Amino acid sequence: MRDDGKGLSRPGVSRRRFMAGASAMGLGAAAGVIAAPRIVRAEGKITVLNWQGYGTDEAWAVEAFKQATGVEVVHDYFTSEQEMITKLRTNPGAYDVVLTNAAWNGMASGEGLVQPIDTGKISHFGDLSQAFRDSPMLGADGKTFGVAWVWGMTAIAYNTEKFSPAPDSVEVLWDPKNAGKVCVRDDAVEAVSYGGIATGQDMNRPADLGKVKEKLLGLKPQLATLWTAEDEWNKLFQAGTFDVAIYWSGSAARSKTNFKLPVGFMVPKEGGIGWFDGLAVAAGAPNVDGAHKFIDYMIDPAFYVEWATKAGAPASANVKANEGLPADDMGRQIHGDQDAINRLQFMALLTDEERQTYNDLWTEVKAEFAK
Repeated sequence: MRDDGKGLSRPGVSRRRFMAGASAMGLGAAAGVIAAPRIVRAEGKITVLNWQGYGTDEAWAVEAFKQATGVEVVHDYFTSEQEMITKLRTNPGAYDVVLTNAAWNGMASGEGLVQPIDTGKISHFGDLSQAFRDSPMLGADGKTFGVAWVWGMTAIAYNTEKFSPAPDSVEVLWDPKNAGKVCVRDDAVEAVSYGGIATGQDMNRPADLGKVKEKLLGLKPQLATLWTAEDEWNKLFQAGTFDVAIYWSGSAARSKTNFKLPVGFMVPKEGGIGWFDGLAVAAGAPNVDGAHKFIDYMIDPAFYVEWATKAGAPASANVKANEGLPADDMGRQIHGDQDAINRLQFMALLTDEERQTYNDLWTEVKAEFAK
């Protein structure tokens, strides 16, 4: 899950408002403070900060972009949004393009870590879904600080060879029949969110955290392990370590497309997590023009359709891109399920205090898991 960030003064987008816009457009632990090594710069290059294996570093794509623009693309990676913010804080001028979850974009722009984008240089900007493109989570004071890129769901992935019929409830994670065969991500906000969903509460701000904690503690006999990265998830699944897990929708599509794994994906009837990501230009970017060109390339339908069909991807914020996918594409099927979308709760902004509370709760739960 691309989890949410703090936002002390800027409200998040309500689920109702988000879904109204989406329907109108036809859409189906804290990081340390040690600075990373400064990246060596060169003319004709841009440096992109992103999750590893998340679209922007596809080898064929960066080569195609270089052939078209003469700009070489190099990458640096983070493993959490906290680490992303830390890298921007401690390495000013090191990055050109940065992937920001929409809920974190306001934090980055508020701290001056990303700069306003000249949308006139983004030729595909007008093709973006209005619900994402004009979200207040990507803008402030009439300026755009992030270009909506992709969106997706954090829900339940399962082994299609082990489940017949397919599960439809979040309780599959707690079903004694699946003891020792469940995997969840080691992420406090995600864990609390699903604890909230499973107890019938607002996933972003559960009113009764005691119920959430009790529910999460009930996972102890169920868990095979915790996962932290997509590559790790695939290896564990392929090895038969678990049969059902909390997972990302685009990642599930990639697991099936790239690795031919028997992966199914469903949004529980109780609800799931919705999120969307944007691409921003880092403050002090050495190659601002190259950054704009790269962002425009990333939202181009030509890139997206190839990415989605070759590797599997989240849903594009570009309406024309989604329309270009084959009818049998797993990603198109997952993200085109309007009933599933209607069951989502979209991530809200959290204060530092809320985030710390969730971290503390998850730490206590994991301590019980370890006993």
